[in-house]
Amino acid sequence: MALPRAIGFACRCNNTGAVATRLTARRISPPLTSRDPRLLLVPAAAAPFTTNNALRASRKQMPSRPKPPPDSEIEESFLKGSGPGGQKINKTNSAVQLKHIPTGIVVKCQETRSRDQNRKIARNLLAQRLDILHNGDQSRWAIVGDHKKKKADSAAKKSRRKYKKLAEEKEKGTAAADSAAAPAQQDNDKGEVEAKPDIEIQNKGEPFNQQSEPPSREPEMSTKS
Repeated sequence: MALPRAIGFACRCNNTGAVATRLTARRISPPLTSRDPRLLLVPAAAAPFTTNNALRASRKQMPSRPKPPPDSEIEESFLKGSGPGGQKINKTNSAVQLKHIPTGIVVKCQETRSRDQNRKIARNLLAQRLDILHNGDQSRWAIVGDHKKKKADSAAKKSRRKYKKLAEEKEKGTAAADSAAAPAQQDNDKGEVEAKPDIEIQNKGEPFNQQSEPPSREPEMSTKS
């Protein structure tokens, strides 16, 4: 049986006559893959530069989401919902109402038909209301809203600048077309004006050929009897 070159075959016999076989294989390192743990040993300075890291560094750090208060400060009640949603909303106590005991803030949620999901959403709403109450303009809701407003204003300004530029280019094109058509119109007008004197001169230069013929007289009939 033929063995590969990378594998050596050795046989050794002992006193009892038994034969022990040992196979030794040459170590061949496999090629590196994207998931190879050896890549983790590469220092950070040698890591390639990616735009995602730059974007994360340049992006303004938003405040973390506020955490809901503990359940000991919350008074929770379940109510029947109203509005569209079918009998699951109107006949079951799936709506959740939370009251924060220290501040007296009350929130109600019936976004979904699931009571568990409504409980989570209601707690997030209560945490947001408390964040606004305590932090004001520095709350996450205010900062995110300001960021979205600036982004929308920038997009609107960019859109206005774009359409203004298109309108200016259109006006320039129209003015250039009018200025190019004006000399041609003037040349046509001059040609018409110059053509009229030629016709008059031609009419004046023609000789007046009329033969003066004596008027024909009819013979007079004698009325003598």
